[in-house]
Amino acid sequence: MEVDYSSVKVIGFDADDTLWVNETYFREVEEQFSSLLDNYETKNKIDQELFKMEMKNLELYGYGIKGFMLSMIESALDLSNNKVSQETILEILDLGKKMIAHPVELLDSVTKVLQVLVKKYRLIVLTKGDLLDQERKLKKSGLSQFFHHIEVLSDKKEDNYKNLLDHLEIEVGEFLMIGNSLKSDVLPLINIGAQAVHVPFHTTWQHEEVSIDEQNNNYLTLNTLSDILKYMN
Repeated sequence: MEVDYSSVKVIGFDADDTLWVNETYFREVEEQFSSLLDNYETKNKIDQELFKMEMKNLELYGYGIKGFMLSMIESALDLSNNKVSQETILEILDLGKKMIAHPVELLDSVTKVLQVLVKKYRLIVLTKGDLLDQERKLKKSGLSQFFHHIEVLSDKKEDNYKNLLDHLEIEVGEFLMIGNSLKSDVLPLINIGAQAVHVPFHTTWQHEEVSIDEQNNNYLTLNTLSDILKYMN
């Protein structure tokens, strides 16, 4: 695909699984959660019911670890017909607390890429999730110095992006978004007239998957974040 980013003045970065590892930890905790409840159901059934619970609770709790914790507890009660022990509930809470306290693991070349791009572009973070948790991760990451603005959105749909760009006085045609999710970081930007780059992560949450029919060819896909430097300088 031929790209022309000569009009770009502002670059937005997704955070989770674009700047640092995130989804891997959710998958690990899901494995531990299913082990805690293996006396009640099969692993496949537990996984399915937990995902359904997350989707049911999404509008109430939003994205992030805390909502995930509450959905695990509610799923445990449902799957066990309210027979799950207090000890197991405490173990589930402990799983969530360990996720929150987990060290931030930057992805390859993130610091190098930001060091280069910040010299020429205005950089911002556009992420979704729990505000406190995302602020904590950004502080732990040591990357705050590179960003002009950090925004934690309740969701990443077209209107969310439009409203934010208007608020920050960023022209749509001068904005480029980089992220790992086609559904959240790429397609909404393409649809409002901005540009976007897809840098896939090896693990994708089921909720973020898109069908072939939803995809298009109006964005660049890169193997690693560092490849963006070939196009921006």
